[in-house]
Amino acid sequence: MATEKYAWKYCSIGGMTRISIKSGEDIRHLGELDQKLWTVLSCPVAGLEFPEKTLKFIDSDNDGRIRVKEIVDTANWLCSVLKDPDLLLQGSDSLAISAFNQEDPQGKILHDSAKHILANLGLEKDSISIADTADSTAIFAGTRFNGDGVITPASTDDAELKATIEAIIASVGGSADRSGENGVNAAQIEAFYGACADYIAWRDAAEADKENIFPYGEKTEEALAACESVKAKVKDWFTRCTLASYDENSAASLEMSTAKISGLADMDLSECSDQIAACPLAHIEKDGKLEFKKVNPAWKAAMEKVHGLLFPDKKSIDEAEWNEALARFDAYKAWKGSKKGAAVEGLGEEAVRGWLKAGRKADLDALVAEDLALEAEAKAIDNVDKFLWLFRDFYTLLKNYVTMPDFYDSWKGETKAIFQAGTLYIDQRSLDLCIKVADMGKQAEVVASSGMYLIYCNCTSKVKGQTMTIAAALTDGEVDNLRVGQNAVFYDRNGLDWDAVVTKIVDNPTSIRQAFWSPYRKLANTIQDRISKKAAEKESKVNAGLTEKANNAQLNTDPKLETIKSTFDIAKFAGIFAAIGMGVGFIGSAIAKLIVPWYNIFICFFVLVLVISGPSMFMAWLKLRKRNLGPVLNANGWAINSRLLVNIKFGATLTHLAKYPKIVINDPFAKKDNKGKKAIAWIVAILLVLGGLFAGHYFKGWFGKWNPISDKFKTEAVVTEAPADGTEAAEATAPADGTAEAEAQSPAETVPAE
Repeated sequence: MATEKYAWKYCSIGGMTRISIKSGEDIRHLGELDQKLWTVLSCPVAGLEFPEKTLKFIDSDNDGRIRVKEIVDTANWLCSVLKDPDLLLQGSDSLAISAFNQEDPQGKILHDSAKHILANLGLEKDSISIADTADSTAIFAGTRFNGDGVITPASTDDAELKATIEAIIASVGGSADRSGENGVNAAQIEAFYGACADYIAWRDAAEADKENIFPYGEKTEEALAACESVKAKVKDWFTRCTLASYDENSAASLEMSTAKISGLADMDLSECSDQIAACPLAHIEKDGKLEFKKVNPAWKAAMEKVHGLLFPDKKSIDEAEWNEALARFDAYKAWKGSKKGAAVEGLGEEAVRGWLKAGRKADLDALVAEDLALEAEAKAIDNVDKFLWLFRDFYTLLKNYVTMPDFYDSWKGETKAIFQAGTLYIDQRSLDLCIKVADMGKQAEVVASSGMYLIYCNCTSKVKGQTMTIAAALTDGEVDNLRVGQNAVFYDRNGLDWDAVVTKIVDNPTSIRQAFWSPYRKLANTIQDRISKKAAEKESKVNAGLTEKANNAQLNTDPKLETIKSTFDIAKFAGIFAAIGMGVGFIGSAIAKLIVPWYNIFICFFVLVLVISGPSMFMAWLKLRKRNLGPVLNANGWAINSRLLVNIKFGATLTHLAKYPKIVINDPFAKKDNKGKKAIAWIVAILLVLGGLFAGHYFKGWFGKWNPISDKFKTEAVVTEAPADGTEAAEATAPADGTAEAEAQSPAETVPAE
């Protein structure tokens, strides 16, 4: 790549710095742009929302891919044949004839060819469009020569040459020329005259050895066909006769069995031709003489034909005579096998000899040469069509290679990138970022690194009778209702609807909101699965136990029923009550500490939510800001040279959620909503919570003083304030039961007043 000298302009789009292509001069200097700065290095020719004809014009090596060098070569050609390269930015499908650069040799040819096209079409205007060059048949209609090397009957006024061209088309085939008429080229003319010469040489060889090759004259072919039709049956009969002469006792077994004939006696013999034909050709004769009048009725007609053509003077033949007759066809069969020029045989020997004798091949070759003399002009006419397609589409393709503005501006609804195949409607939302998938095998290797939530769908169109696979990116909203096997509808860029079925889902975050609720949903799903599993296990055990008890149950015939006595264990009850009391005391004390001060409860709630949802939201934030479409395109045949970020804000424009107006509608089947009862329920719940919190704070020390085992309160020193005069004082507290003396408290143990 040449050293960069041109002063490029830059822009920031999609979170990346990219080259800005805004003028014809930018396009003219594309060859100076460092390839490392291109967003795309190559893309496929097929499967894009872009005219494939244009891409094939650019794909100079016909490898099915468009590379940077081919883009640069196309840009150089377009800029050289145009006076003003800025016209390329218009994307127009027509161009003024005067816009061609006649100072450039190729531009001059395009200019003249464009005028020639308009003249052939009978149009008087100063501009040319794709519509004008689309119909090559109309452009070359009525012209004798058009540079394609194909001549038609209209290419000459000579009646004999016209007839010869028509004969060539009828025998060896023809080719359509630019005007749409069927004609012949040099290769077909050569093939025709070669076939004529071979055919006549083959016929002349037969005339030279006529008696040997045609043993039965003109009826040789008919006689051979008659022999071939009975050849196997006659050979079978002679073989049976040979066995009968070898062993006389075997003759009866080689004949048609009486039982078989008896089986046919009761049937309609006119419908038993196959069974009769399966019998021997005639009665077995030890002398091996086949009499034509005594053959199997099913073979009578065929044998009469053989008799009349090969043995008209004989009533019977033996095996030697039969083999000798067959041998007489050897020369004829060898001659037939060497046939040449069969393509012209249908024209008749006399006509073929006439074309060879006339010797008009040179005249036909001269017409082809005259037509080919206009090849450069005709090719220039094709180049006008090529130029107009590139003139209209090149800038669109270039933007998708260097800057990608069509993709990042697609939310405006005015443009879409050439890889955006259409819109998928699923689960009350529409997904605008849908890409055709050429090879599902390559998807798993790279799409995981994209960080995008992808929905793969098989799409079927009954109108087109076609199927395709798409990858749709879900960039906003919830994902709870999405699953493999779900049906959807896909609309392509032309508005045609396709039936879509979800076949695979690549799970990734779609939004911060979705990531916030994700842990709770997973926990709820886990709990639900556990409960369902436990319930199923419990149900299974209960059913098994009931079955076992029913099977093992015995009827108690004793009239006296045993009485089950239950005993009350006071120690166990006390222990349980003590544990409950300690638990309540712990909970109350903890709640009391939490609500002092009162806003601690909100802090704790916030910390709890942060611990649960924080990591999920943080990881989602990291992934969402780095979502990259590049790996998805790479898996579909692109060579992406830069990141194509789909951040949170841009992603929200690619997925549209259903929105309903805020209106009140009476639904007679909806569950009745008693707002009064709901309000009372909320008030009661709040009062209970506040009451519990207050009780916990009020009794926070009470549970600690109570001994549930002895059911007595522990003694606790009561601290009194010191007298105002500074003298020491002590106060004794008596035990709860009043049995002990008061114990004086030393001055050292008193606590100063706060």
